[in-house]
Amino acid sequence: MKIKVDFDLCESNALCEALAPQNFEIDDDDFLQIIEENVTDENRDAVAQAIAACPKSAISLVED
Repeated sequence: MKIKVDFDLCESNALCEALAPQNFEIDDDDFLQIIEENVTDENRDAVAQAIAACPKSAISLVED
């Protein structure tokens, strides 16, 4: 599974970065960057929390 972000919906509010910092980062220009798009056993729970916390539902998972 891979992380997908709808950047048209994303507000870059950093909730995802706070919950899954190994996957998400807000850059110096205040835009969300996916730093690791692959979902692994180690980050699955954090990514799921980030998806659930996104106020705009901009984050989803897609099959490889």
